[in-house]
Amino acid sequence: MIIFYIIVILFLLYIVIKKHKRKHAHKVGKTFNVFEYLSNKRQLIETVTSLERGTWSERELILKLLKNDFPAGAIFHDLYILKPNGQTSQIDLVLATKVGLIVFEVKDYSGWIFGKGNQQTWTQVLSYGREKNRFYNPILQNKKHIDVLRKQSKQFSKIPIYSVIVFFGSCSLRNISFIPKDTIVTTSYRVIEAIQTIISENEPANYTDKHEIVRILKQAVLNGNDTNIQENHITQIEDMIGKNRLFE
Repeated sequence: MIIFYIIVILFLLYIVIKKHKRKHAHKVGKTFNVFEYLSNKRQLIETVTSLERGTWSERELILKLLKNDFPAGAIFHDLYILKPNGQTSQIDLVLATKVGLIVFEVKDYSGWIFGKGNQQTWTQVLSYGREKNRFYNPILQNKKHIDVLRKQSKQFSKIPIYSVIVFFGSCSLRNISFIPKDTIVTTSYRVIEAIQTIISENEPANYTDKHEIVRILKQAVLNGNDTNIQENHITQIEDMIGKNRLFE
């Protein structure tokens, strides 16, 4: 009888050990897959831009574009457009399509977002209305970027350019209205749908020199590698905000 109990106990131990090994092997495999996924993600991003440039949200947008079959050569990230007065205009991302250029302004917010296309500022509401923050209207912000882009050449002044404002983060767009023509405001979840709408609802653009388009956009990206241009842009933004002129 004692021998029988010993055999049963040994058998149960064998089952437990076997299950533990299987569970451990499954975890190891799962960890490997996660690393593989992150590695693939990194490699995809690097076909367009450096991991050190821009924000996490901008790089997530690049991934979305690549995974939806937009070619890496049509995506231009973190552009610095030089103005005649020596200042710069920084653009988050430009996508070249058959219907024209799509210029993206990428925002990362939580809470509720309220605003109108013709207002100077929009409002972020947090904690069920207990906290409110104002920020510059991203539609007007991106319009300024497009205005600077149009001055780069005669061709840029004529081709269609569309504005897409993309909100990443756990935010909800509330009462957004008076959105201008050729402009879309969207969450990151529907950004591909927004792009496809632009492409499907517009005629092919009349590009007179595609090489010029690519050359100018590539140069704007390369400008972002110039530390002097970066420093001048930061100084320009700080001067515009004017905190150094506030004495409390």
